[in-house]
Amino acid sequence: MKHIPTIARLLLGLIFTVFGANMWLHFIPIPPPPEGPAKDFMFAIYGTGFLTVVKVLEVTAGLLLLSGRFTNLALVLIGPVIVNIGMYHFFLVKGGYEMPVVLGVLSLITLLSRKGLVASLLVAK
Repeated sequence: MKHIPTIARLLLGLIFTVFGANMWLHFIPIPPPPEGPAKDFMFAIYGTGFLTVVKVLEVTAGLLLLSGRFTNLALVLIGPVIVNIGMYHFFLVKGGYEMPVVLGVLSLITLLSRKGLVASLLVAK
């Protein structure tokens, strides 16, 4: 049981490192987005360079999670990305819920193992 947070951290790091690097290396085929708002959204973030920033954050956070150093920083960087992935699937695609759920569970397991980070984020000063 004590290794579950470490396994979750490593899986989360691996997922974000691989899928983030895929933007430049193209080793996993990317299916076209479905027609409608999801397609418009993807073209907008890709065409403006916004997606490049997101992918840099994904790779950076993924490598930090894999290294085990600066895990708190990695979780703070990757949290908004995970939320946006979930919102994309739930509101725009209306399907493909597996990946956001897996990312959410892995990130929550990792986050809950970092009690100091959670406590410091909830302190009102």
